Amino acid sequence: MTRLSMLIVLSLVPAWLMAAGLNDGQPLRLAFGTPPQRTEPAKPPEDATKPQSESSAERLLQALLAGKMSTQQEHQLGERIIGNLLGVAPLVPDDGLQRYINQVGRWVASQSERPDLDWRFGVIESEDVNAFAAPGGYVMVTKGLYRRLNNEAELAGVLGHEIGHVMSRHHVKLLQRSQLLASLSGALGKQVSDEHERLQSIIGRGAEVAARSLDKSSEFEADRIGMVLAARGGYDAYGLPLVLQEIGHFSEKDDRVALLFKTHPHPDARFNQLAEAVGTRFDALTEGATLESRFYRLK
Repeated sequence: MTRLSMLIVLSLVPAWLMAAGLNDGQPLRLAFGTPPQRTEPAKPPEDATKPQSESSAERLLQALLAGKMSTQQEHQLGERIIGNLLGVAPLVPDDGLQRYINQVGRWVASQSERPDLDWRFGVIESEDVNAFAAPGGYVMVTKGLYRRLNNEAELAGVLGHEIGHVMSRHHVKLLQRSQLLASLSGALGKQVSDEHERLQSIIGRGAEVAARSLDKSSEFEADRIGMVLAARGGYDAYGLPLVLQEIGHFSEKDDRVALLFKTHPHPDARFNQLAEAVGTRFDALTEGATLESRFYRLK
């Protein structure tokens, strides 16, 4: 892929680019540097997979229904979701890898509108090509996807996409709709009286967590945010489009991408949406870093 293939001239500047400070044609100030030093590997808190008290679960359900979740409640919700996911696909037992993805992820997250979340990143044991986010600052990348990456800029773009989901509270909004529908129907309340079990039914268990789909507009928005955050962090902004192009070469019959293709728009559609949104706006940026030599290679 050449850069020219991404640069499609637009007559109107998208709102997200205006918010990113690119509407006046001036280069965005980039500050690539050493990521934040809180680099312990991402892992669920000791009680992440243990049932919360009914009162705590009830408060989370009420906050979801009201659409007014605090940052702490988002984090509690994310703990439970990621705890369920890690019960199916644990972290890759490579401390160096986990420290590295936390360094990169926290640097990219520091460029977002929610830099103060307790961001945690990890690579999980799965040959699927996919990545997941959960409320409160949790982001997981599968080993299968990580193996497809060629440099740190591509990783930054992938993480930026997932950070975009958290930043925009896409999963919280999805779960809120699920809770609202369940409450309106009354079916869930009749089937499950225990608040802990009711919350588990809303957020999903194990593979159900990974199989949850966001709407296309949320995925397209997260792609745009991912490019902006990577650029803000000093990376080559075209890392994410390159990843999408690479994934787009997979056959739809390949089991490794079956879940990704089921829960996301096709990578080609995402690539084309990015091309239309970006236009020539990134031309004003100084070329970002790819950091291929620093990219952590799986053992």
